[in-house]
Amino acid sequence: MRRSLFCLLLTLACFTAMAAEPARPKVGLVLSGGAARGLAHIGVLRALEEQGVHIDAIAGTSMGAVVGGLYASGYSVQELEHLATTLDWQQALSDAPPREDVPFRRKQDDRDFLVRQKLSFRDDGSLGLPLGVIQGQNLALLLESKLAHTADTRDFDKLPIPFRAVATDIASGEKVVFSQGHLPQVIRASMSIPAVFAPVELDGRLLVDGGMVDNIPLDVARDMGVDVAIVVDIGTPLRDRKQLLTVVDVLTQSITLMTRRNSEAQLANLRRDDILVQPPLAAYGVADFSRARDMIDAGYRAASLLAPRLAALARPEGEGELAVARSPHQRTPVISAIKIENDSKVSDQVIRSYIRQPIGAPLELSHLETDMGTLYGLDYFDRVQYRVVHRGDDNTLVINARGRRGGTDYLRLGLNLSDDLRGESAFNLGASYRVNGINSLGAEWLTRGQIGDEQALYSEFYQPLDAGSRYFVAPYLDMGSSNIVASLQNDPIAEYRLERYGFGINVGRQIGNNGEVRLGAGKAWGQAEVRIGDQDLPKVSFNEGFYELKYSFDTLDNVYFPHHGEDISLSLRKFDKSLDSDVNYRQWLFNLDKAISSGPNTFVLGGRYGRTLDATDVVTSSFVMGGARELSGFRQGSVTGQNVSLMRMVYYRRLTPQAYVPLDFPLYIGGSLERGRAWNNDNEFDSGYINAASIFLGLETPLGPLTFTYGANSAHEQAVYLNLGQTF
Repeated sequence: MRRSLFCLLLTLACFTAMAAEPARPKVGLVLSGGAARGLAHIGVLRALEEQGVHIDAIAGTSMGAVVGGLYASGYSVQELEHLATTLDWQQALSDAPPREDVPFRRKQDDRDFLVRQKLSFRDDGSLGLPLGVIQGQNLALLLESKLAHTADTRDFDKLPIPFRAVATDIASGEKVVFSQGHLPQVIRASMSIPAVFAPVELDGRLLVDGGMVDNIPLDVARDMGVDVAIVVDIGTPLRDRKQLLTVVDVLTQSITLMTRRNSEAQLANLRRDDILVQPPLAAYGVADFSRARDMIDAGYRAASLLAPRLAALARPEGEGELAVARSPHQRTPVISAIKIENDSKVSDQVIRSYIRQPIGAPLELSHLETDMGTLYGLDYFDRVQYRVVHRGDDNTLVINARGRRGGTDYLRLGLNLSDDLRGESAFNLGASYRVNGINSLGAEWLTRGQIGDEQALYSEFYQPLDAGSRYFVAPYLDMGSSNIVASLQNDPIAEYRLERYGFGINVGRQIGNNGEVRLGAGKAWGQAEVRIGDQDLPKVSFNEGFYELKYSFDTLDNVYFPHHGEDISLSLRKFDKSLDSDVNYRQWLFNLDKAISSGPNTFVLGGRYGRTLDATDVVTSSFVMGGARELSGFRQGSVTGQNVSLMRMVYYRRLTPQAYVPLDFPLYIGGSLERGRAWNNDNEFDSGYINAASIFLGLETPLGPLTFTYGANSAHEQAVYLNLGQTF
């Protein structure tokens, strides 16, 4: 009886103390959109933590949804700062995977002088246009990798901090507030700036940036039951009349007008106890991701100035559940199964063959992100994403591959021009058309044509022999004509027009994403007639049959203006009478380019060496050089010989700062030093070693690199070159 009375008195005392202590208000954090300017939210979070403010709910739009979603899921402020200041934003805000992750077959598409951009066509022949400049492939992968630990949390109230994200239904204009779903996908939808990012299809809706209807979602936080709202407004200011110079400026201003109008409507509803934080961001643009540290500091200073008001919201207590969620161990599930969701032209087995994740092992994010880039680089998909589905103790890695709605057949164009300043000019116009996904293994048919000084038509059917395209067979047809200079005792005596027609077949093996080996046989025939010079010189007719071995290795990060990596190729041919060749002879050609960079400065060291090892006709067996950075000063393709050597050092420096918007157009200035020679086996022609140099300007345009070059050499030749697409 005495013990029961004591317990009753103790309970009454506790209730009395609780009644005497005032109830702590429920605090909500409202994070607005503003692209790169939204990184200031991280600084605000740092100040709130230092002031001991406990956040009970978060509502965010666009970049506010990114920062708010990561924080609500358990990321610390220190982790967010590290991510914002070290992330490769240019890579994250693009679709193309790093070039080293792209399949070797696709790397070869960048060769010749074809421009980077390509037009896609659907199966019915119609032109396929995207819904946004950026499809969001890399951004989606980034969000998935950072939020893998939330895969089984569909109810956002069950996150360490309850969370809401706002998006816009572009079809109806309605506001869509997400309180549940797949968190990475929801955040991706909330930040889909119209025309910049492709909309996200979710639950039958086509969703774009929430800033279009509610850039400062104060009303959403109120609906979560908060008593006091801390509102962070990082909205973009309007530009004045003098700053509206381009169509991009007008488009940006139009979006800003919409977001400011709905933002001001929300700010008008602030209550007396609410706290408004407006970091001083007038000096920062929506694409200033390179200034992340400065914007974080601006957010921190703005929130710190409000310390007296924030002190009333402080609650000294431990992190509890949030600390558990922040443990990196919790973000690395052990994968028990892999599932493929695929509606593309290639089979599930093809997709599965690229996934290296072991069953029964922790999720290997670095390998998985590389595998996603390789799959996306196949050009069959609008997006390739993954998620982890938890069922009890089982974790299933789900690979979702959505086939390209804009079509998988591609057209690419190219152009190059040169003039030797003496009335001789050359031009070539090229195009390639690639039909993808002919069968479930990923067969393709590539046709490449060219008109101008060098005419060519090449058509190859590429058939993988296994799901991973490790082994393949590739029959081809090859036709072309070009000009070959014939020289006697170092003096040109004639220019022949050489026509060659042929076919062949190769079998080969891919070596990861970086290399390829081919072994094949071919047959060719043709003729060469004098185009310029003594018309009494004999006409040459020939038959060729050959065995061929080719090795290629390519790790360049950029085929046009590389900064690191190397490009190596070796070709060996044996012309044999057993294949109906007129003569037996052997040829080989070796090419090497290696890029080395330090800051904005890049050196590319390399060259080529080609030999004809036996006696044969000069016209049909000559290698071709000449042109920008290939003995600059000579007209393109005007240096020929059965044997050639070239050494060169190319230097260039980027003049423009790195941009983080979808289209980055770097400008380069550079030059080259070259030394080369061409000679024939009978010693009737030997150019001797020729020294050459060039200076150039290069601009990476939406179509590809545009370079303007002036070159001169020790043979008293000089020329200017205009190239669209080809750099080396």
